[in-house]
Amino acid sequence: MSLIPSFFGGRNSLAMDMWDPFDFSNFPFPANLSVSSPQFSNETAAFVNARMDWKETPEAHIFKADLPGLKKEEVKVEVEEGRVLKISGERSRENEEKNDQWHRIERSSGKFLRKFRLPENTKVDQVKASMENGVLTVTIPKVVKKPEVKAIEIAG
Repeated sequence: MSLIPSFFGGRNSLAMDMWDPFDFSNFPFPANLSVSSPQFSNETAAFVNARMDWKETPEAHIFKADLPGLKKEEVKVEVEEGRVLKISGERSRENEEKNDQWHRIERSSGKFLRKFRLPENTKVDQVKASMENGVLTVTIPKVVKKPEVKAIEIAG
């Protein structure tokens, strides 16, 4: 599920849509672009869209997420039914002291959730995840099919 800011639902309105790169039926726009989500508040709006990269190599699908300041214990990686990769977590809000005077607050806090439908050639039972320097890396091996070779007898 990729969270996409809504251009039609007002400021800080979010639409939730599962991105399936192999489904072109709703191209170029997701079907539910303007549906707002009550699941996230304005406070978490900046953090819900954790930046993700997804690349495919001959051997695997590799996802990378920038999650600065988070510990691996604050992040959850799951594979749901139907080959859906789910990455979620929460960044706690910084404690406010009574005498603190804030001049600027730009760092976001709150929950985030991203979902991606995986292609059929993934080995979802062999998912590996690691986190280093605030970057989560999820590697999902692919089923590599060797081309079937059939010998043809030459008539002569």
